Formats: sequence, C-alpha cells, structure tokens
Amino acid sequence: MSINKSKAVLDEAEKNLGAEAFDSCIVSSYMAMFHSARAILFRDGVREKSHYCVARYLELHVERGDLEQKWIDLLDRIRDVRHAGQYDLSHSGTSEEAESCLKTAHDFTERMQTLLGMV
Repeated sequence: MSINKSKAVLDEAEKNLGAEAFDSCIVSSYMAMFHSARAILFRDGVREKSHYCVARYLELHVERGDLEQKWIDLLDRIRDVRHAGQYDLSHSGTSEEAESCLKTAHDFTERMQTLLGMV
C-alpha cells in the first residue's frame, strides 16, 4: 500500500537528515508526501503516477470540503524544491531546507492518514 511506502520513505528521510545528506532528505521527504497523497487516489479507485496530477486530484477533496488547500500548496512547493535539488546543478540543499521539508512531510503524511481515516 502506498501509505506504507510513505512511512518507509519518511524514515529514510530522517536517516538522511541525521547523516547530513540534505538533498537526499529533501527527495525522501517529498516522496513520503507523494506516496501518502497517492494513497488517497488508490482509496478512491484512481491510479495515477504523475506527480503533478496527484496534486491536482487532491484539489477535488478541497472542493468537497474534506481537505484544506494549504496541503496541496505544500505538496506543490516541496515538489519544486525536490525538482531543483535533483535537476539544478547549482542547487544544494541546506540543513534548514532539509529540516523544513522533513517537518512538512511529517505534517502532510499525518493529514493524509487522517483523510484516509487512519488517525
């Protein structure tokens, strides 16, 4: 299940932060968010792999009133940070950026678990 993958990747992000592997922490933090968001789609019977489309799908839950827009905004923002770290050769993640991404990932995955009825 995607939520289990999310938890595993979140643990990996924590280890990356502890090892001062800041870019890896950012990537892992985002992937935890992505997999927890994708769990919502799976629950709803939707299969999607596009990172952008997963966020757009969650907007349906905002329209229904069971999710706040700030979570989609955070998913989009961390996706952009992850993208810069992976593809922009002049970008290196900082400890502050990695810590912020990890905290956001924890909060986001908890909110997705609540939406799934797991919390």
